[in-house]
Amino acid sequence: MLPRWAIYTIFACGGLLILLILLCICIKCCCRGKKKKQKKDEQIGLKGVNGNTTTALIQPDAADMNYGSAKKQRGKLLYSLEYNAAQTELTVGIKQADNLKAMDLGGSSDPYVKIYICPDKTKTCETKVFRNTLKPVFNEQFTFQITKSSLLKSTVVMQVFDFNRFSKHEIIGEIRLQLGSIDWNHVIEEWQDLAEPAKFEEENLGEICFSLRYVPTANKLTVVILEAKNLKSMDIGGTSDPYVKVQLALDKRKWKKRKTSIKKKTLNPYYNESFTFTVTFEQIQKVNLVISVWDHDSMSRNDTMGKIFLGCDATGNQLRHWADMLSNPRRPVAQWHSLISAEQVNSTLALKKKIPIPNKMPF
Repeated sequence: MLPRWAIYTIFACGGLLILLILLCICIKCCCRGKKKKQKKDEQIGLKGVNGNTTTALIQPDAADMNYGSAKKQRGKLLYSLEYNAAQTELTVGIKQADNLKAMDLGGSSDPYVKIYICPDKTKTCETKVFRNTLKPVFNEQFTFQITKSSLLKSTVVMQVFDFNRFSKHEIIGEIRLQLGSIDWNHVIEEWQDLAEPAKFEEENLGEICFSLRYVPTANKLTVVILEAKNLKSMDIGGTSDPYVKVQLALDKRKWKKRKTSIKKKTLNPYYNESFTFTVTFEQIQKVNLVISVWDHDSMSRNDTMGKIFLGCDATGNQLRHWADMLSNPRRPVAQWHSLISAEQVNSTLALKKKIPIPNKMPF
């Protein structure tokens, strides 16, 4: 007869063996369940592809195509054109825009319109800026002096921009009209879709950033030339030696003038130089501020790289910057501006010689 401890050992081993068998059976059943579930899922997926789900699967591609098409849509502009042959005047009316492309993160834009005539481009006009809208109503008119012979070979350009105070203004789209192909027997007024900007767009002369501050109680106008970027290369080495001239003009006459230091061999100069002028409140209503960038040349005459002007005769963004300064006395107001050709500014202002000496001045 086996001892009692041997019997207990046999029972314990038998019980352990049974537990192991049960554990193996459970693991095998679980694996089968997973395989069945996987097969079932695969069958459902294939069935969906063969059924109505196929349309849903190709919809993202179609949506992408629609999105790409919508992305090309830049909006439309309502304008008017009228030519007075007796006075040789072309009147361009900027009525309104609709469905403009959103350029800002909030899904909106700050649009304004720039108008000029090619190829002469002796005058550039701008509408007011409208904030946070894709449907601005401008209702502004601009007049250009142009002879009929020039009219027949000219093109009017209307460009819609998104305004940015501290960065370059982005163009939303443009309209170019050959004036020689228009019937001038009646006023033209029509909607037209904005097109992609032409690659041969106007020469880029760079940008300049400066701040304005006016203190009425002290009769002080302070101009701080901060920096410029992407200036035109004027030297053989592909750079320039730029400096900035700050000039005040009063009653169409040159008045006061200051200039910055010269920055050697750069197209992106940093100045941070301040100039203060004594300008009474009466004079500030009639004054124009001309900012011009020049390339210094020790061996020959200095060349103008670009200009911009603000004040009573300014329009568009330049007028807005000036108005912001006047409406915020004692507070500096900074903004970037795109430089334009000196010829445009000179022809617009048509400045005469310096104003008379103080004892002969009317104020």
